Amino acid sequence: MNNHSIHNSVPSDIAFKIASLLQELDLCALGSCSRFWRELCGSDEIWSSLCIDRWPTLGLDKYQSYAVVPDFNPHHLQQHLDSNLKGWRGFYVNKHHEMSSKADAVIAFLEQCISSDSVEVNHYLVAMQNMNSMQFGFRDVVLFFFKQDLHVLLNLAGMHYCIAWLGVPADRVMEALYRSKIYDRQICVQWWKLGRWSSGFRLRDESISRKASLRDLAMTKEQEVLDVLYRGAIHEVIRVQISSPKPTSSHWSRLSQIAETSG
Repeated sequence: MNNHSIHNSVPSDIAFKIASLLQELDLCALGSCSRFWRELCGSDEIWSSLCIDRWPTLGLDKYQSYAVVPDFNPHHLQQHLDSNLKGWRGFYVNKHHEMSSKADAVIAFLEQCISSDSVEVNHYLVAMQNMNSMQFGFRDVVLFFFKQDLHVLLNLAGMHYCIAWLGVPADRVMEALYRSKIYDRQICVQWWKLGRWSSGFRLRDESISRKASLRDLAMTKEQEVLDVLYRGAIHEVIRVQISSPKPTSSHWSRLSQIAETSG
């Protein structure tokens, strides 16, 4: 079937509706089918909507023409760019790679702060503040932080940022966690509270520990944990540490390990 017959078999308004419902990868795949679909799938009308939907905080105007991509640093992103991409599609591709580089910086910072599978809350909060200043959108977080091969504390930072900073509804966060297959990953939060005064004496500092899955945190079943993470070490809370749960061994497995060692 040639381009002309494809164009005649699908009315233009229906073809546009089909293309406008697709996400980026599917849109590019459809655009590779023929010249007709390539021109339609590369149109500013479609890509402007994708840009505005992904980066709502940028205040983009869909009626503005981007013949030259703004805010682009060729020195840092040269290896990723196709110089033939123009307009809104070019803006989207370049912005995507810009956000990818920023995500790499946040990930590198937090990984550097993780020691023995744990991180102090002040470093955790700095990472999310950086995400906010870099204007990460919800889809940016899903693409770059909701990955199975990342440390669970990076998954947590991305999820918590979506809830606390972006205000993403819990059902959307849950859907993204399920799609990314990280919803059941576990974290442990331990915090220390300043000991209370009693009869002129200050009691020992209190240590509190909670384990929770990303799913439970997203559904606010562990609101106390989220509140502690959001506030950090402040007032009566003198320290907060976030970690991945330590593996636990059963009584029989411990006996087996002892027997193997003695044997």
